[in-house]
Amino acid sequence: MSTHARPLADRLAGASDAELSALFAARSVRPDAGWQDFFDAAEALLEPASVAKALPALTAAEAAALVDAVAGTEPGDGREHLTALALLRPDGTPQPPVDSLIADRPRPALIDDEPPHPSSEATAAHAAERAFTTVAVLADLLLIARERPFGLLLGGGLNAGEKRQLAESGLSAEVADQLAGLAVRAQLAAPVDRTLRTTARAEHWLRSSAAERWAQLATAFRASLPRGVRTAAGGWIPVAQWPLAHPWDPAWPVAAQELAETVRLLGLSADDGSEPPWALPLREGEPADTSALVALLPTEVDRIFLQNDLTAIAPGPLQPALDVRLRTMAARESAAQASSYRFTAESVAHAFAAGEDEQSILQFLGTISLTGIPQPLGYLVAQTAQRHGLIRVSVDDETGRTRIESSDPHLIEALGVDQTLRPLGLTAHVGSLTTRVGQDTVYWALTDARYPASLVGADGEILVRSRHSAVPVPDAPDHHADYAPLIARLRERQGPDADAAWLDRELEAAVRAKAVLRVTVGMPDGSTRDLLLEATGIGGGRLRGLDRAADVERTLPVSSIRAATVVTP
Repeated sequence: MSTHARPLADRLAGASDAELSALFAARSVRPDAGWQDFFDAAEALLEPASVAKALPALTAAEAAALVDAVAGTEPGDGREHLTALALLRPDGTPQPPVDSLIADRPRPALIDDEPPHPSSEATAAHAAERAFTTVAVLADLLLIARERPFGLLLGGGLNAGEKRQLAESGLSAEVADQLAGLAVRAQLAAPVDRTLRTTARAEHWLRSSAAERWAQLATAFRASLPRGVRTAAGGWIPVAQWPLAHPWDPAWPVAAQELAETVRLLGLSADDGSEPPWALPLREGEPADTSALVALLPTEVDRIFLQNDLTAIAPGPLQPALDVRLRTMAARESAAQASSYRFTAESVAHAFAAGEDEQSILQFLGTISLTGIPQPLGYLVAQTAQRHGLIRVSVDDETGRTRIESSDPHLIEALGVDQTLRPLGLTAHVGSLTTRVGQDTVYWALTDARYPASLVGADGEILVRSRHSAVPVPDAPDHHADYAPLIARLRERQGPDADAAWLDRELEAAVRAKAVLRVTVGMPDGSTRDLLLEATGIGGGRLRGLDRAADVERTLPVSSIRAATVVTP
């Protein structure tokens, strides 16, 4: 039985729903906790295991304040938050379990908020180059994920197979997890069914300038930082101090190191620990200012050189919107300030499948080309246009089966004997093939087998489909809403009989523990009498116990008991 739970239960009962939700979320309370009233809640929150679970989340200032409170000195900074977490009483003294849990812990070192030194011109240039590279590589990752979502491990990282394929594509697998995490922080990607998929926000981000891309990433990264490294102004403490931010969290040193590496990748910190000028506004809680960064970034270009060998050369970083569209019709071969792209029958067919046609491709390339459209490229686009749509995948109105048709009977014959398509169960039917497999599945199976297939709607028009459509931008987590049913249940038991209910709980606990109670009993004449009882049973509204002084068994109406206190041996 806890003699300290009653004051906390009263505090909880008087708190607002928002305050309770914040407390339960901070203390990692399960929304389906089986608490029946505020007494249950108070006793659970005062359990040593529950208190121990709350300690790792404390900041350096809060941990130091808790150590001060245990030592009997004024907690100072952090007292308000510790009280809201039910770790301190309103008078600043610690709740009972806290004393034993942190009695031997040293007082954590406080954060030194001296700002870092400004970067020199050379170190700032290196940081800007790294920021530019990070943004470009992340764009490459998102473009790959848009076509083929990445498989994820249980812990949320990319699996080994995905990293190996990235390495084979020329992308750094070492920072893949950090870049994927950065994309999730910025809501450009989201984990869905153990895969990492791009969101609708990524489509706009991919077409934004490098400076706009960076600003969105840096701002989202700042917003996602844990409390320990954030400042009251909305910025962050010096990065060198981040390892001290959560002194009682055993996982924090590794997490702090990963966050510091993300800071470096974003160019918010130079290799020597100094601070580039574009990091200062963000660190101070101000909006991102990219002017100093833009001055050091390579100038984006809007023209390319188309060559007879079916390649394209961009003389500088191609504007992102142009790059994204160009990469729907050409595979990028090298990623540098001067990027190269190669057109193939497969890449041009991909553009047709994405909704382009011969005219739109040639018009786009003619607009951005400094050398016109070479004859080999024109032939490639025209030949691909002729083949595109030779195989039409539709749904038969009468049978509901998927129907495969073509003006070239040889193609239909080839499909019928293609062993890679056997799982589709294709059946010959009046110059065509039919199957029970769904239309989209059939279309993507033919596309993967490099057949010139097109989806056809009920009206005969060509349909444009994306195999992996962008997922909606995930909502910010709302932990408070999850606790509404639990809080409602606690409120139902809140009423004028709280004193009587608490007394019943104390007496039941004393009986279970066979404790000795000092019981104050109200007498008929209005006076009171104290008895020393060894509690032996309770039921029917009566307490039974051995009167130590008179050495007799007594039965007392619970309604007559004014107070009951456990006597410590």
